[in-house]
Amino acid sequence: MCKVKKSSIILDAFVYILKLRLQLEAIQGEYHHLLNHVQEVKVEKLIEKRFVVKVTCKKGKEMLVSILEAFEEMKLNVVQARVTSRYFFGMEAIVETEDEALDVRVVTKAVQLAIQK
Repeated sequence: MCKVKKSSIILDAFVYILKLRLQLEAIQGEYHHLLNHVQEVKVEKLIEKRFVVKVTCKKGKEMLVSILEAFEEMKLNVVQARVTSRYFFGMEAIVETEDEALDVRVVTKAVQLAIQK
């Protein structure tokens, strides 16, 4: 009776470990998929002539340079910025313009084009 119980417990533990391993592999696959396919650009209008620009996308060479060039073309001055590129590229910036007619849609489109280069 004791041997049957021990083997049953060992088998149950083995099956449980296999299930955990499969779950871990699924989570890792989803994580890698997200890293390679996440692309988000959010632009919000602040007071006066300022915008908050938030970008999240997969890492790429010269990503920051492309975005800053887009800002320069629109004559946007970066007031404050935070950038990360550890697992993905992420940026949050406050930018300022002299052009009062500049709106959220124009800035969003320009940043989206910059990250697609």
